[in-house]
Order: sequence, then structure tokens, then C-alpha cells
Amino acid sequence: MSEQAEQRCQDLPAAVLFDMDGTLVDTEILWWRTAERVARGLGHTLGEADEPGVIGRSVADTAAHLHAATGGAGTLEEITADLDRRFLAAVESETVPRPGALRLLDLLAYEGVPAALVSASPRSVVDTVLKTLGPERFRVTVAEGETPRTKPAPDPYLAAAQALGADPSACVAVEDSPAGVASAEAAGCRVIAVPSFTPIGVGPGRTILGSLEEVGLPLLSGLSRPRSS
Repeated sequence: MSEQAEQRCQDLPAAVLFDMDGTLVDTEILWWRTAERVARGLGHTLGEADEPGVIGRSVADTAAHLHAATGGAGTLEEITADLDRRFLAAVESETVPRPGALRLLDLLAYEGVPAALVSASPRSVVDTVLKTLGPERFRVTVAEGETPRTKPAPDPYLAAAQALGADPSACVAVEDSPAGVASAEAAGCRVIAVPSFTPIGVGPGRTILGSLEEVGLPLLSGLSRPRSS
């Protein structure tokens, strides 16, 4: 390896940790539509006020939100099962990668930078999406229920970094939702935010872009922090 190439590798993040829904694949709108249909069946119409309880949230969190928003219509178990069934069916038939996603993953692989998938979706949905993205593109995947808490708590990102043997502060997370950004930042990661459904405000250590197509080696090198010895 040339001295220039070695320096470039040293400047890159220790790992890049990707959210899934709305970030790598265009499924956030599928999740919203799923929640809309379930809510409608419970006599509730989703609106802007419901976004924090749905976007970037786990099935369990969204089920709890709908249960509360409808005054206890249906049981939590029924709502959860309905969300699970409808979303998985939508993902199986409609999932497509977002622009620039596969290019970025392949660029990281070429440069030797590990990638992880860090999702608030259940394992069944993650494994279905991996058929589209290619499971070989990720060293580690983390799904809902595989950490003590899910997003917006930091647990999923901390677990992914630990599995990769990386300091979270030396990692860059790529997210699309406020809940996901909160999770990654609480874990200590620098964040690239590419909003897909809900706007994301500016914040320290946070880079907001319009598309994954804008992410390249110069940007990632500029976001990286010195790795701990």
C-alpha cells in the first residue's frame, strides 16, 4: 500500500453504521402507510402530531403509540401483530435501495471500512431487506429486540460498534429520522443525516445532506475522529 493510500485509510472512520428504513432502502414511507392503515382500522387518522411516535420507531413503540392515541382500541398484542404482518408484506414486495446506497456500501468495502446495519425494525424485516442490499455488505447487523433498548436510546449503535471492536466516537452513523439521529449521537457517533420523511435540524457533529449520492471519501475523512489506541 502506498503512503498516500495508507494515510487515506487512516483518515477514514473506524466504521460506518447505517440505519436501514428510509436510509438505505425506501421503506420509511411503507412504514408510515402501514401505520396509517392500522390506525384507520382503530378509528384514528395519523397526522403530523403522530410522527414522533411512528417515524424511526420500533414496532413495539408504534403499537404503544397507536394504542394510546386511540384510547385503548384493540390490544397491544393485536396492534403489534397487525403492524408486523402488514409491514413485512410491504417490504417483501416493494423494497428498493435508495439512490447512492449500494455505491456507498461498495466504496466502503473497497476501502476496507466496516459497515454495520443498525435498525429499529424486527429481525424478520431486516433479513428480508438484506436480500435486496446483500448481506455480504455488512460485518454486523442489529435489529429490534437484540439490545436492551432500541432507538432513540443509544444501545443499538453501542452494540454495533462493540461488535466491530470500534470506539463509537471513531464511527460515523448514517440516519434519516430524528429518533435515529438521537440514538447515534447519544452513542457518541458523528452523524450524517439524510432526511427521508421528517426534517432534521442542525446540531454539533451533524452533517445534513439531501442524498447518499453526496457521501464520498473526502466527507467521511473530514468527519472521522482520531481512533483511540
